[in-house]
Amino acid sequence: MAVRSPLAASAPSPAASNDSSVALIIRSLRPAQWTKNLFVFAGLVFGKRLTDAGAVGAAIATFGIFCALSGAVYLYNDVSDRAADQAHPLKRFRPIASGRLSTRVALVTAAGLGGSAVGAAWLISPTLALVSGSYLAFLLLYSAVLKHIVIADVLTIAFGFVLRAVAGAVAVAVPISDWLLMCTTLLALFLALSKRRHELTLLADSAGGHRPILEEYTPYLLDQMVGVVTASTLVAYAFYAISADTAENLGTDRLILTVPFVLYGIFRYLYLVHQKHGGGSPAELLLTDRPLLACVGLWIVTLVLLLYTPLGGR
Repeated sequence: MAVRSPLAASAPSPAASNDSSVALIIRSLRPAQWTKNLFVFAGLVFGKRLTDAGAVGAAIATFGIFCALSGAVYLYNDVSDRAADQAHPLKRFRPIASGRLSTRVALVTAAGLGGSAVGAAWLISPTLALVSGSYLAFLLLYSAVLKHIVIADVLTIAFGFVLRAVAGAVAVAVPISDWLLMCTTLLALFLALSKRRHELTLLADSAGGHRPILEEYTPYLLDQMVGVVTASTLVAYAFYAISADTAENLGTDRLILTVPFVLYGIFRYLYLVHQKHGGGSPAELLLTDRPLLACVGLWIVTLVLLLYTPLGGR
């Protein structure tokens, strides 16, 4: 079976070149990347509030808020990086980099989305508004400064995932365990480092010209970092699963049954990064790789069964 080139897949069709401003803005918000915001549901699930309609509604609203916030950040980032994106084999087709969407329209839209999202968060909880505002400010700081600082760039991306998880817990008024925050941080670092490796290998000798920070990394260095984070993620999740505190808080001592899914998911992702040259977009890999998607789905189903049915009883 013929494999379609990723460059061809990313090139806009003739019809796409005539897209309206609204369609171009929607594309720039990157809806396919919104799966990252599913981290806001961690508090709902692990806080055992999944059967509470009010909590479910608050979590869904928070998901929408973070989709708007991340979209605002993407717009600002695309405006900031438009010159570099024009030299990138894939990113040059983005609406802002290609010149089909004006920077003024993008920035006005970003400001409107960011302000509206923080305002909506305030209606749910002032604390949620604080977390949402912190996320927006921190990611904008990343786009302007932190992405140019070695190691701090990937740590910032990881912190963005942590803030998503914290926001979800705040929205449904449940505490989020230190173990779960640690697992979220390590998993996010794993994804961020894999993304850096993909960029470095895809762009090869021109990597530094597109993103100067890539000159500070080598594939070997990133592989070492990924190895450390991979082992740490698996160990942290395993300890979380067998912890007496986890059993006490969640009402089940059988969370260890979910560890095989975490093992397979991480190993599958590493396979896709190293053998299939993936990793540039974690959200795209999740949506397009059926074994990985099935693994995540089975992990969620198993987790829900253990937490919400007698099957998980101690």
